[in-house]
Amino acid sequence: MTHPFSFLLLLLLIFSSKLPGYAQTSATNTAEEQVKQVVYTLFDGMRAGDSSMIRPLFAQGVILASCFEREGKSQMRSGDIENFIRAVGSPHEEVWDEKIWDLEVRVDDNMATAWMKYAFFRGEQFSHCGVNNFVLFHSDTGWKIVHLMDTRRQSPCPLPDKYAYPAGG
Repeated sequence: MTHPFSFLLLLLLIFSSKLPGYAQTSATNTAEEQVKQVVYTLFDGMRAGDSSMIRPLFAQGVILASCFEREGKSQMRSGDIENFIRAVGSPHEEVWDEKIWDLEVRVDDNMATAWMKYAFFRGEQFSHCGVNNFVLFHSDTGWKIVHLMDTRRQSPCPLPDKYAYPAGG
């Protein structure tokens, strides 16, 4: 009598993993994809020069910062979100194209980080590279960027053969 019950239990476990609500996929997987979409939308908006596309991605009071080295000294510069949004939406001849790779997303409850390497191009002209670090908060209206910090340098910039986003870019 033990074997039929064990077999039934095994079948139940196998098939329950295929049912919504019982699957081993967690909300974290969905949240990771949502966070990635925020990152992709920011860079799509920059490429499109569309400030209305990127404005909703940022939380009120967002902190922007860049760190770099100048004349052998570590420096950090804070940015103003309104200036950034205005710059993205202002007409400019060349496309602002931030290509990324090695994107890592981590999520815990309503907080997430997204860390990626990037290379920034103005049109076809390479400008600089580094790492972006996003900190996001899950609000009632979705994931919002609360902190965005990057490193910036012109070299060394070992660029990959293919970028993760835009795909193959």
